Amino acid sequence: MLNVPLIFWGWKAVGRRYIVLSCVSVVSATWFMALIPVIKVTKDPILAAVFGGIISAAGIGYSLRVGGSTGGFDILGSIVTRKRDVPMGNILFLLNGIVILALGFFRSWDLALYSMLSTFVKGKVVDMIHVGHIKVTCFIITKQKDQMLCQLRKLHHGITCIHTEGGYSEQKNYTLMTVTTRYELAAVRKTVVQTDPDAFMNVVQSTEIVGRFARPKL
Repeated sequence: MLNVPLIFWGWKAVGRRYIVLSCVSVVSATWFMALIPVIKVTKDPILAAVFGGIISAAGIGYSLRVGGSTGGFDILGSIVTRKRDVPMGNILFLLNGIVILALGFFRSWDLALYSMLSTFVKGKVVDMIHVGHIKVTCFIITKQKDQMLCQLRKLHHGITCIHTEGGYSEQKNYTLMTVTTRYELAAVRKTVVQTDPDAFMNVVQSTEIVGRFARPKL
């Protein structure tokens, strides 16, 4: 029942497809947890916390990559990352950490600290898989400006054109600069190679973006 307000908020802020995929993920996880027997793999709580966090993060990360979530705080995190370039793992660690601190006060600090370790590992692994918040700047040097612009405009990001000249060849070129996300980088690379196999492309990770930026829809 606690997920119901988040579902309606996520539907409005992120979209219907996101919520539908999230519901499919939650129902599937519940069904598989009922089918798969519980097996005690290790007696070491630290190992259990670390590898439990990794396995959990794999499910969360790939759910986010395909445009869904595993419900709960994932929905709140997705709403925040739609507006802010904040790593999803940091948001999940912060929100879950508040709940875990309450667990420490009312139940057991040992259990709370093991849970905090698992949540920390989970946050780091999620950020390794879910990289939508990471922005990169692509510098593309080409002689086929018009054809390249025609194809790059289909990716819905702004493009800056600069007249340049080769330092050794002294030939006239065009440098196209565009900012995109790690998710969309593969599409940009494919477009550049198919449009102009002789083009030169340099990709630089962007620390901060200020101003208008078309965020990809989930």
